[in-house]
Amino acid sequence: MFYPMRRKRQELPFSECTDILEQGSSGVLALSGDEPYPYAVPISYVYDGKQLYFHCAVSGHKLDVIRQNPKASFCVIAADEVVPQKYTTCFKSVIVFGSISIITDHEKKRAAIEKLAKKYAPFESAQSMAKEIDGSWDAFYMLEMSIDHLTGKEALELTRARSPKEAH
Repeated sequence: MFYPMRRKRQELPFSECTDILEQGSSGVLALSGDEPYPYAVPISYVYDGKQLYFHCAVSGHKLDVIRQNPKASFCVIAADEVVPQKYTTCFKSVIVFGSISIITDHEKKRAAIEKLAKKYAPFESAQSMAKEIDGSWDAFYMLEMSIDHLTGKEALELTRARSPKEAH
């Protein structure tokens, strides 16, 4: 189902992929969209070591598409330095494949939004965070993406710098 990475030596170890997911601030969520166009949207997220979580409004294109087909991919770019003299970029990225569901359980929704809030506002007080969440509770959904497959890749230049003997 999932293609093996063609340039295997550039594949990132699983631990580095999860580090990128934990440290990233945004990514691009790709959905099947309306025929014949795919739908890809930049979005903030949180990764808890098992799942990815996103928040969204209670209506809109994203939800309509997810309800039609919950399969998705999500890409996070951790590095992207243009190297003009070599006509390339030094990049690191991760792509996750999985299924998205709308969290309907109130406790699970609360836990997911708190993870997201702590990621993006780590110095906010618990009271301030709760007030913000409670004030907008009915205006948002939390989405959970289960992970079926995860892969990461880096530029050949980074692979060579990491392990010069193996990268040639």
